[in-house]
Amino acid sequence: MSERATSRAGAAGRAPAADRPEQLRNVVLVGVSGSGKTTLTESLALAAGALSRAGRVDEGSTVSDYEEIEHQQQRSVRLSLVPVEWHGVKINLLDPPGHADFAGEQRAALRAADAAVFVVSATDPVSGPVRALWQECALLGLPRAIAVTHMDAARANFDEVLAACRQTLGDDRPDSVQPVDLPVRSEGHLRGTVELLSGQTHGQAQPVPAVEPAREQLVEAIAGEDDELLERYVGGEPLDQDALARGLRGAVLHDAIHPVLPIGEDGTGAVDLLDLIVSAFPAPTDRPLPELLGDLASAGGPTTAGAAEGTGAAVADPAGPLVAQVIQNTGDPYVGRLSLVRVFSGTLHPDLLVQLAGRPAAPQPTSAQAATQPTTAQPSGTQPASTQAATVDGAATERIAGLTSPFGKQQRPVPHAVAGDLVCVGKLSTARVGDTLSEPAAPAVLTPWELPEPLLPIAVKARSRSDEDKLSQGLARLAAQDPTVRVEQNPATGQLVLWCTGEAHVGVVLHQLGEQFGVQVEQVPYQVALRETFGAAATGHGRLVKQSGGHGQYAICELLVEPLPGGAGFEFVDQVVGGAVPRHFIPSVEKGVRAQLAHGVGDGYPLVDVRVTLVDGKAHSVDSSDSAFQSAGALALRDAATQTTVRLLEPVAEVGVLVPDEYLGGVFSDLSVRRARVLGTEPAGPGWSLLRAEVPELELTRYAVDLRSLTHGTGSFTRTPLRYEPMPSALADKVAKPSD
Repeated sequence: MSERATSRAGAAGRAPAADRPEQLRNVVLVGVSGSGKTTLTESLALAAGALSRAGRVDEGSTVSDYEEIEHQQQRSVRLSLVPVEWHGVKINLLDPPGHADFAGEQRAALRAADAAVFVVSATDPVSGPVRALWQECALLGLPRAIAVTHMDAARANFDEVLAACRQTLGDDRPDSVQPVDLPVRSEGHLRGTVELLSGQTHGQAQPVPAVEPAREQLVEAIAGEDDELLERYVGGEPLDQDALARGLRGAVLHDAIHPVLPIGEDGTGAVDLLDLIVSAFPAPTDRPLPELLGDLASAGGPTTAGAAEGTGAAVADPAGPLVAQVIQNTGDPYVGRLSLVRVFSGTLHPDLLVQLAGRPAAPQPTSAQAATQPTTAQPSGTQPASTQAATVDGAATERIAGLTSPFGKQQRPVPHAVAGDLVCVGKLSTARVGDTLSEPAAPAVLTPWELPEPLLPIAVKARSRSDEDKLSQGLARLAAQDPTVRVEQNPATGQLVLWCTGEAHVGVVLHQLGEQFGVQVEQVPYQVALRETFGAAATGHGRLVKQSGGHGQYAICELLVEPLPGGAGFEFVDQVVGGAVPRHFIPSVEKGVRAQLAHGVGDGYPLVDVRVTLVDGKAHSVDSSDSAFQSAGALALRDAATQTTVRLLEPVAEVGVLVPDEYLGGVFSDLSVRRARVLGTEPAGPGWSLLRAEVPELELTRYAVDLRSLTHGTGSFTRTPLRYEPMPSALADKVAKPSD
């Protein structure tokens, strides 16, 4: 450990604090599972003095176990915040899960951060998911550095990893990926590091390797991004270390240089990374604020003009009007709901009255609409109407109960949070992830970040009657904590469906329901909402004649049933002449037919796209009734079904699959097996293609999992319901009748 580690300002026992945005750095650690991301977080906390040598934070909680869920493949599945202090600067380290199923947590961390450290293992190649996250950060304009971990491994080779990073992450400028430290290895272990700009060595960095070629390349890259430095460099004037440090900061802020540092298992290199974060990474005042959402006026929320004029916040200003955003909701067994909040403008104080508002609630389909549409996931980020209406319709107003800063599982009270800081707020009962906190006198709504669309359906049912009583409340709490899960009560199949992002997400959701919310559920086979229709025109006879004392039951109907084009729905036509069926009983026939349509006439699926014509019938002056003609109409429809072929219909969706070009052939072949009609492909950026196809919904129930496996975690897709189409007869014969 370097002597600089003795400058530990973030001593255990108190929460790091910042009174000015310039004293803050918000950094997200980005990496796939197994890259050493959480170990690096602990090394940084240890180097900064927030973590003891024994791996404990303050009163005995590990830094990585905040909101940890046991037995979930030994990794955290929630975004965690680790605040540390280094040389008078508070550094908020954001550690999101690395698994692709938890992209929602990753994107929340990107919104809260001002810079990113990509954690790349020296023993593994730079994977496709890492490249995708790198490009996502580039689109957000986040400055990025690279920490090469596992440098103690026997086969670790810093030069090879650097070359791979330049090739895969350098985009059009491989020289933008520049090492600022070089590793010193001996006997297969990282013994120390050498700073290229200062020439200082840390740890047991002996013997010192030749650093001049790498240093000259770094100096040239820095000078190339600053006109003054470039003029001095070209003129042969030596550049002092302070000038180079300022030039490096400017290049990092402008996304022109991505520093690379080696990190050892024992924390070697952690101090260098802390120094880099403080000296070269942006403060909140160096970053633009998120855009204001401009379409809430019609939804009864804050007006765009009020938000823009009220905040006037182009930069983080502690004295400005309050604008903050909910990054994450979690449940704490002692204090209840905790909301992790990023303050973008103003200063957040306890006991402050705030207004909560977010994205408009997505319109929910009515039962009638759901019965005629395929079951598909809603656009990314939508939640049940019950959890959205509270913050959009009139915007909820709540009072800040208290502010805390996390220390492992401990929550340390803090007096306030200035613009740019991250803080936990307790008991915001109506807060959803992505909601904006602002002052009622100056309302504002920030544009929410895009959430991954949950496209993997699982059907569940309560395990017992007591679980059924608690299910609704448990699902509401689950949706409030995890915006990437969507809860749907499908009126077409009667199933309770949880839409998730992948199998790992499914495991976490079921675990949370059972362990965190006390609701035990069982998975049941997921049903796609199928339909029936007539294959050809047919006539049916419905006769109900009963006499059992008193008034009897008498009604006779003759129906002609004809198939209609797909999507036409249902038509009822009255062609009765001569009063064979009294006029006041004709609506009764239609009512009975509609009831039978809902129950189907073949395998029990709803019957659609038919025209039913009442052509004849008979009535009795005493024994005919509304219920008798309803029954006769239903009987006639069932009789007509026996005279022709009843075809099974399946929902078809339009699918857009975004994949790297290298996997396009495999994805194309896989879709062909899924009975897809490929509509074509189009470029979607360098090295990426968008493949469009029409695919039966039956083939998409596990496509979210299969596509991720096929493309090594890089592919994604969207789907939009199109229509119902006849199912191939061979497949229709295999589809069992749905259970009652």
